[in-house]
Amino acid sequence: MKTTNYFRATRLRPDRVLIRDEWIQRVVEFPEAEHIQADGRIRRWGRIREMDNLYLRVILMPDGETVHNAFFDRGYKP
Repeated sequence: MKTTNYFRATRLRPDRVLIRDEWIQRVVEFPEAEHIQADGRIRRWGRIREMDNLYLRVILMPDGETVHNAFFDRGYKP
């Protein structure tokens, strides 16, 4: 999985260490929703059943494969 320096730094935060790479990959490959930001970055959301159905938001760089950010989006409504 390709990642940015920012992503690697934020993985150390206590609220992010429990996010598994396989969950990120699942959202990248099989998103339930997608939105392209004005700067070209791609937001993708997917439900993580293992985490009581919380939605994981993954932000990709415009290339569609480099992960820039990933976090549980508590405000997301499908």
